Amino acid sequence: MPQSTSIFKKILGWLLTIGPGIFAIGYTIGTGSVTSMVVAGSTYGMQLLWVLFLSCLFSWVLMEAYGRYTIVTGETALYGFRKYLKFGNLIAIAIIVGVSFGQLNSLIGILGISANAIFETLSLFVPALKGMEYQTVLVIALLIIGIMYSLLLVGKYSFFEKILLIFVTLMGLSFLLSLFVVFPDPKEIAAGFLPSIPQVEGGKMMVAAFVGTTMAAATFLSRPLFIFGKGWTIANLKDQRKDALSAALLIFFISGSIMAVAAGALFHQGQPITRVLDMVSTLEPIAGKFAIAVFFLGTLSAGLSSIFPILMITPLLIADYQAGKLDTDSKQFKILAAIACVIGLTVPVFGVNPIQMQILSQVFNVFVLPLVILGIIILTNNKKIMGEHRAGLLLNTGMGLAMVFACVISYNGVVAIIEKMN
Repeated sequence: MPQSTSIFKKILGWLLTIGPGIFAIGYTIGTGSVTSMVVAGSTYGMQLLWVLFLSCLFSWVLMEAYGRYTIVTGETALYGFRKYLKFGNLIAIAIIVGVSFGQLNSLIGILGISANAIFETLSLFVPALKGMEYQTVLVIALLIIGIMYSLLLVGKYSFFEKILLIFVTLMGLSFLLSLFVVFPDPKEIAAGFLPSIPQVEGGKMMVAAFVGTTMAAATFLSRPLFIFGKGWTIANLKDQRKDALSAALLIFFISGSIMAVAAGALFHQGQPITRVLDMVSTLEPIAGKFAIAVFFLGTLSAGLSSIFPILMITPLLIADYQAGKLDTDSKQFKILAAIACVIGLTVPVFGVNPIQMQILSQVFNVFVLPLVILGIIILTNNKKIMGEHRAGLLLNTGMGLAMVFACVISYNGVVAIIEKMN
């Protein structure tokens, strides 16, 4: 018992050192990511593991770049774009609009999926709720968004970090435990690292959704603000590097676990995901209601860990643009977060399909990414700004490959949307 307690303390201690990276995990692994991973795993097996790997690799590179820029200069990203880039004002505004659109669309899907997941799990134990689906889902959504908004009113970075740490820990443990129940063939996992796109309807859309949810522009743009909140300076340069790598590794292993669980439980049975309940009950054929509870806890934690930071993103980016500061307790912050809460209730109020909304919103997240990458490439290579810490060969190679990858995926996303419209 003392040994297991010691291991737990070590894991908890490591999680506490992640710092700003915990917000990267919160932005990245939400029900959008869970939806994309489960749909992909149940439909294509482990075929898209290579997309996840590259997305996490380039996310690490970009977190390192944005973190290094802030640690060295003491400035935030959008403020730096305005200050140093030609047409910086227009670029910053375009990024704010694009990121806000993508994240608010994600919020709409996340809240809908979370509320539906809770309802459908409750209905397994209280069948009488089946006749009151709309009303119950709406009440659940109102409770979720109300609780999240009340937590935001605290307005302190350290408090936000602790809340996200709880959600991310529950999420990670739930999905990793699920992986022990259902594990796919190791040969399928190895084959998943070989690049290929499913040549079926929706295959290109899923690839774009993968990148949109894993290489989210909001993750990189918000990183400088949370580094400020943590109080890190040039003395914490090594801490920043470890934080970026730890976050990227956790994103890969947690997301990969979700895909593997879906592939192991549903792919060979020919049961692709079509409804929220299909996601929550991925493990039911193998481990019964206990597995439902475990996977449900992970899905709910993923949703809550994303709702919390997404409500913050637009007010944070606007404050970044205006003054280059972390603003979490002003009147402007509270009003804009409240508006985001109202927008998030779209799915529960109008009753649209939350899974389709979620996947489509992740595709839109890809389109602003090339602009976000180009901006940080220019800033980190400016010797006057960065001095001896400007980007070297390795970082520039990583950012360059990330740029090519983002452009290819963006093109792929455009083609997927055109094909869907036709």
